[in-house]
Amino acid sequence: MLWPLTSTRDLSLLEAIPELNPLRCALFLILGFILAGSAQTWWFKSPRSARFALPLDGGRTFRGRRLFGANKTWKGFVVMVPAAMLAFALLGATVRALPPLGEGLWPLTSLQYALLGGCAALGFMLGELPNSFMKRQLGIAPGSAPASAWGRWLCFTIDRLDSIIGLLLVVSLLVPLSWQAWLFVLGVGPAIHWLFNVALYVLGVKARPA
Repeated sequence: MLWPLTSTRDLSLLEAIPELNPLRCALFLILGFILAGSAQTWWFKSPRSARFALPLDGGRTFRGRRLFGANKTWKGFVVMVPAAMLAFALLGATVRALPPLGEGLWPLTSLQYALLGGCAALGFMLGELPNSFMKRQLGIAPGSAPASAWGRWLCFTIDRLDSIIGLLLVVSLLVPLSWQAWLFVLGVGPAIHWLFNVALYVLGVKARPA
């Protein structure tokens, strides 16, 4: 774990962890991913990202259908992970320099915040893959929506939540994260995620704002 536990042997884990503020922890995660997502949006629009547009599945198939499809490429990974590391490190340095802002947050070093951001971004990106795999197996083409109304609604909902659940799971493995923080991120995160998708659609990066 990233948590810097005390070296005092007779101090319990509960006593070693200061009281965390669920809202502040959630806002830290959201702000960190807004910064990282902004960098990713700029990167996707850059012609330089095209060289990394290599499919994650390498063209491999299962039951005659692609594992993830052509839309899941390496170009998201090569920027999102380092961008999240930098964003978390900068935010961590800021809250350490301004103690009132850091109240209720994890007392990590800048390096630990950077590692937390990188791992969270990895969880965010990997969280989309099971959903992509299932859609390919159901015959839904990359960038397309199901024909039925309920199918479109279901896919829209899952598309908003899968990556966020992935990042929350990874963060929860590394630092304490309360259920209240989970609920706040799950409540606000999908709307922010959708807005970034809309921005990518407007920029011509995505075929549809979903």
